[in-house]
Amino acid sequence: MSSSGAVTALEWDSPGDKLVVATATGHISVWTMREHVLNAWHCLGTTQLPGEAIIGAAFFHNGRKISIAADKKDSPLYCERMAQVKFSPSVRQFGGGGGEGVVVMTSTGIVGSGAAPACRLITACESLATTRATLSIVDISYGKNGQFVVAASNGDMCRVQCYRVSVRYSEDRLHVSSQALPSFFLQSFKAHRHHHSGRVTGLKFALREDADSLVVAANYVTGGVIEVWHLNETPVVIHRVFQPSTAATQSSSPVWEHECSYTTSYPITSVTTCKLSLTTATPPNSYVMVATSDATLHCLYRDSLKLAGTCSLLNAWEEDTVKHQRLSTRITCMDLTWLGCALVVVDSHGQLYLFKLLPILEPGVGMTVNVACNLLEYCLVTGADCWDVLISIRPSLVENISDRLVDNFARQPLHTQQFYYIAHLAQRTALARLTQGGQTRAADLTALLMLHSVSTAFNSLLRPSDMSSHDKGPAESLASVMVDNINDVDKVLIHLEPKEFTVEPSTLQSLQQLIQWTADLALNLLARLPEHYKSPPCELLRDYKALNSLRQLLVIIRVWGLLRASCLPLFVRSAENLDVLALLFKLLSKLVQHSHEPDDGLIDECCLLPSQVMIPQLNPSTPTVCVASPTLPYQSLPIQLEYGVEPECLVFEPESITVEGCLTTDQSVDTIRHIYLGKQPMLVKQCVRCGGKSQVQNCSRTAAIRAWDQRWARTCTCGGLWRIHKTL
Repeated sequence: MSSSGAVTALEWDSPGDKLVVATATGHISVWTMREHVLNAWHCLGTTQLPGEAIIGAAFFHNGRKISIAADKKDSPLYCERMAQVKFSPSVRQFGGGGGEGVVVMTSTGIVGSGAAPACRLITACESLATTRATLSIVDISYGKNGQFVVAASNGDMCRVQCYRVSVRYSEDRLHVSSQALPSFFLQSFKAHRHHHSGRVTGLKFALREDADSLVVAANYVTGGVIEVWHLNETPVVIHRVFQPSTAATQSSSPVWEHECSYTTSYPITSVTTCKLSLTTATPPNSYVMVATSDATLHCLYRDSLKLAGTCSLLNAWEEDTVKHQRLSTRITCMDLTWLGCALVVVDSHGQLYLFKLLPILEPGVGMTVNVACNLLEYCLVTGADCWDVLISIRPSLVENISDRLVDNFARQPLHTQQFYYIAHLAQRTALARLTQGGQTRAADLTALLMLHSVSTAFNSLLRPSDMSSHDKGPAESLASVMVDNINDVDKVLIHLEPKEFTVEPSTLQSLQQLIQWTADLALNLLARLPEHYKSPPCELLRDYKALNSLRQLLVIIRVWGLLRASCLPLFVRSAENLDVLALLFKLLSKLVQHSHEPDDGLIDECCLLPSQVMIPQLNPSTPTVCVASPTLPYQSLPIQLEYGVEPECLVFEPESITVEGCLTTDQSVDTIRHIYLGKQPMLVKQCVRCGGKSQVQNCSRTAAIRAWDQRWARTCTCGGLWRIHKTL
């Protein structure tokens, strides 16, 4: 976008889907990604506040808040460890659900609010106080009862004013009201005779969802100061003269109380705090990050402002120290990730810095197996991105963390495992990619995730023929038949009801690429069986449920082939009369019967398979670069990167999983639809994390393939975002 005024406020919503952009000329717009593509955006709505400079903005809170229960953090069950904290949405709509919208603050003390889906965002405006005042710094937090708590200052004096803002939706309109809260002067300037020279330069609530704790940054002649203030209920005794009864009564009043302070030798240029309360502990753990004018970062603990560590940007590059000093580098902005494990800093020359921090979940404790598992399982339940946790894990801990996640997941109830199964596999895949020797396991876990998704999609197309058999659908009937360990696929069809597996021919044809991938997966697994017990082992060949799911899919494909032969998978065979599907089903059935120790006859048949059928390459590996590369932990930090240039030290080419006689190709493969895109496709969607590619649009638009595309519309199978990639 472009604007005639300077952008003065940028704010994301909690899922990271919407962005509000406000300018010094009063222009406000809300943007969102088009079809969940990171570099394609469209505007949801705009509005104008003429003559008003917007200095702060925040989206409505949806009322959902999950934290790790401090008293049950060692419980193996997700439902006990992850507590649903009572929190009210900012605006309630019909039925009590949280509404979507945005609230903005102007430099003249105006608060405006509007619904995001509306054409004009701002639908209500109100003054913060009875008299208008000039403001230069504001911060907005969410109160537990649904109100916004606003801290503001004009920057000229060391005074902070606070307000409680309520937004109510009724009669198709938004109503905004404001109530003044107690204000305070900074403790450091009360006894200072030059207090008039002090200026408030930063306001940040300790947490976005903790409106009772405020961090204030101020500068004076010789340096800067950070103070933490807490809003407490103080008892107030009311004289009996003003009471109807003879006895004196006691009430409470909110008062800001000073907790602690931290002094810096240089003026403060920026301050930021954590966003989420990861635990229910009181007070919640949080970092306070402070940047001073000498380009130094100070990491403080919020509860006591104790120094956790410092780092200077001027000393980050030994060979460029003189150059950086000559350029007078100054930190202009910084922000913490949602889990608080990484810090992003921008300096006055447009350079971006990334710092790893110790996890705030347990202050002073590094990224141990226990801390990493708690954070990863928190991401699993809440849907938060675990990227900042992954870059903080040492490669030596990856295997222990993965084993702990598998053990904890196996302890969950069956319905919980079914709900989080896809996300659990994606996390294990991301962990495997962190090590150089884990790329084979990552490919196997990706195939397992895709197999589960294909099985779910195919089973959802089956309908019971009898209305009275809704308690046992076609998939359940097929599973009960497969228990008998029948090795002949045609004999399995005798026990099935053909009507229950009938699907429209057009739908079957649109699923042909998924059918082909399923057969190719069976071929690759059986061809790798002789080498399975050597290093590294195959995840799928050790998964009894996955092998049975693959057998069931082969039966379904066999039935669908009778309805439409063109949807059947294609094979390059040595003999025309070879029934590949029947052979694959027979070998898989024998493997399931002897999954722990396959007999020599099965091994011999699998050794002959590459000479009978051409084995296609499955899931060709893609090179990973930069922070996604598993070679990153082995580099000496810091590393200097240039935008658009791949560093040679971080380029990693994973080994391809090939078997004897496998047909290899250098073409790009669609990671979602499993079709060939060519060697250098001109226009594709590419994952920003794993590098996987996918078609931008699909030609076949049947309901079944649309449902399949919607599974991966938001993110890739690895959890990374999509972006449009054009080959020049």
